[in-house]
Amino acid sequence: MFKKISYLLRLLILVTATLATYQSANAQVYQTAAKNAYLIDGNSGAVLFSKGEDDPIPPASLAKLMTVEVVFHALKNGELSLDEEFYISEHAWRDGGANSGGSTMFAKLGSLVPLDALLHGIIVQSGNDACIAVAEGMAGNEATFAQLMNKRAKEIGLTNSNFVNSTGLPADDQHVTAKDLAILARHIITEYPDFYHYFAIPEYTWNGITQQNRNPILGFTEGADGLKTGHTQAAGYCLVASAKRDDQRLISVLTGMTSKKQRREEARKIMNWGFRAFTSKRIFDPGEEIAQASVYGGAQPQVTLVSAKPVVLFMPRAQQGLMKARVYYQGPLMAPLKEGQEVATLKVWSDDKIVYEAPLITADAVDEGTMTQRAIDALKELLLGWL
Repeated sequence: MFKKISYLLRLLILVTATLATYQSANAQVYQTAAKNAYLIDGNSGAVLFSKGEDDPIPPASLAKLMTVEVVFHALKNGELSLDEEFYISEHAWRDGGANSGGSTMFAKLGSLVPLDALLHGIIVQSGNDACIAVAEGMAGNEATFAQLMNKRAKEIGLTNSNFVNSTGLPADDQHVTAKDLAILARHIITEYPDFYHYFAIPEYTWNGITQQNRNPILGFTEGADGLKTGHTQAAGYCLVASAKRDDQRLISVLTGMTSKKQRREEARKIMNWGFRAFTSKRIFDPGEEIAQASVYGGAQPQVTLVSAKPVVLFMPRAQQGLMKARVYYQGPLMAPLKEGQEVATLKVWSDDKIVYEAPLITADAVDEGTMTQRAIDALKELLLGWL
């Protein structure tokens, strides 16, 4: 039986109204020249602004974020090391190097380049040659590497993207969405804190050539610390960016702009607006009781539900409204239960829109009950159900 518990909690205090209330208002009070735009709270994933977020778009060099994710994943799992060397093939040199006319780290034909340098080349210099070298080194060729990209994309929740190559260079059936790019950026920031520093490096020199980081808000917008630019004729000027101020982090995706200048101005504008217009509210600390769930056949009839992470909502400053929260679980829960076992989901609404969702875990273990306790629970289930 599907059990749903509704709680007033502290969430039903007067707080700033969220998505359902403010999205229509935001469409009037905030505008952007970007063809597609998506702004989210990096902590909770709450959507603060959206425009054409599900439109399929050519990724340009924003596809390199997916390439980087595959590499970071392999590094985290111990499948690669930063000092491992990759060969610069003729394909990497000719189609991704200086002769190609695209962005490049100027790696020499036939040379061996450490992975650490290639990551600098991909992230700081947007080098197509570095991407191709990594793809060939990890998978043998770009087509097979693209299969790895798509596999990882599905695993982390990208539902409307397809990758054909490691660089983002124009290719049939290669597309992303602004929403998927924001999910990818948030995943990289959250899952790879040991590697995220690459995105904030201001410049990098390889083969005697120094190139500046192409992120236009890095060093010019307070708190900006990544991620990636892109440009092709079809995609326009694009950017996935993140900035952190105190405990608040924003992630923005902007595509389809007409110039580098417009990209820079729109990126700074949406970040500054986001930090000015919204504030975070900490509702529950990690381990703090959020709800009680019924337990069938246990030594205790209930178990306390908590969150492993802080429950923080990112909300507009200017409006006030009521919110409601519910805890969902398949109930009653069946004993025995382990401490820290994920058993439920906390959902927060404003009107009919879910604005926050997080897993809940058991605060304590619950052993299996005695025969008498289990018999009593069975009788309750038979006569009353778990209402």
